[in-house]
Amino acid sequence: MLTKLAHAKEEWGGTLSVLDKWLDSRQKIVILYCQLAGLPPYQKEKRGLPEQALITEFCQSLLDYASTGHFEVYEQIIETSKLHGEENLKIAQELYSRINTTTDTALNFNDNYAENATEQKLLNFDDDLSELGQIMESRFEREDQLLEIIHLHHTLA
Repeated sequence: MLTKLAHAKEEWGGTLSVLDKWLDSRQKIVILYCQLAGLPPYQKEKRGLPEQALITEFCQSLLDYASTGHFEVYEQIIETSKLHGEENLKIAQELYSRINTTTDTALNFNDNYAENATEQKLLNFDDDLSELGQIMESRFEREDQLLEIIHLHHTLA
């Protein structure tokens, strides 16, 4: 995920300040995810559940990222796609629809773990985090495809 993120920042960074902030937010949630999952280079010798503060920070960052995407980035991409023909608009709308399906998983994760997760819920933490990671990776790929539509026309509103 970090390699793909570096490519996205290289490809689209500097195009628009909201995109830069959004890609920086993506980097933050990927790093926090790796810390939560205990993935290299964030692997701890002592393996166990992460601290609630780290889980909460991750959940808040995840919600902020999703909100920025939905309310700032995607709107601009859809509007710009309208200017470049029906085919681009159709592709952008389809990608946006697929991205929307991933939002529920992120919201459910947040609802379960953001604050004072119960012991019962924490029993499923690793599985839920793994599922979220897979969902977010597919979301990132679709978001990058949306950005590519705009990049092909070198235009952002």
